[in-house]
Amino acid sequence: MKEYRFDAEKVRDSLVAAIRDISARQGFEKVVIGISGGKDSTVTAALCARALGGDNVYGVMLPDGVQKDISDSVRVCNALGIRRRTVNIGGIHDALKSITDQREAACGEGEFAIPFSRESDINVGPRLRMTVLRYIAQSLGARLAGTGNLSEATVGYCTKDGDTSCDFSVLGSLTSLEVVEVGLTMSELPRDLVVKTPTDGLSGMSDEEKLGLSYRDIHLLLREGSCGNPETDEKIRRREKANMHKRRMPVILDPFGT
Repeated sequence: MKEYRFDAEKVRDSLVAAIRDISARQGFEKVVIGISGGKDSTVTAALCARALGGDNVYGVMLPDGVQKDISDSVRVCNALGIRRRTVNIGGIHDALKSITDQREAACGEGEFAIPFSRESDINVGPRLRMTVLRYIAQSLGARLAGTGNLSEATVGYCTKDGDTSCDFSVLGSLTSLEVVEVGLTMSELPRDLVVKTPTDGLSGMSDEEKLGLSYRDIHLLLREGSCGNPETDEKIRRREKANMHKRRMPVILDPFGT
């Protein structure tokens, strides 16, 4: 197996060049990014600001009600000199729950009841955020930059039609550990946000606690072929197989047998 080497500065500069290239090829100058205050959106915003200039990067903060660490998102925007706006999706989320009233009594004759699902409710946030980001991007004549990384995509730690939806994915080829390495090469970024422990902001757990996997193990499997524990390797591979549908376009059924 070829020895794995990662040059964070070279990768950083290549991504900046790639953003400029897609901007020139597709004829856009402005990008919209959902800013969570975590490492992925922070590094994505920094790369886009380097590529297109801070005035052409629009950071949108999307709390669902109260977001305790929203000050981190503001710090990112201020540090990079990008434009920012806060849109609280809490009212939209509440409205959705209201119009899909889950009580049996809310059902009309012949209608089915909608059972409450904690996981469905958690995934509403990313889907509503993406709807808002798309709305804003189209209004500005901008493109939507995705912030997800390869580690998350591999184990399906992402929301279909939510954070998987974008016009181009900036970090989709980098593992979670590599995102941190790239971020640490950019002096304009607050270091504590680059190394901040990733959380979903909803469950009260870190990503790794919720996954039952470490990003280091995922990184080692992807880059070196094994994390050193066959059982963990197999667990990661099973998750990747089960969640591959999140990384692909919808299957088109073929009635013609072609």
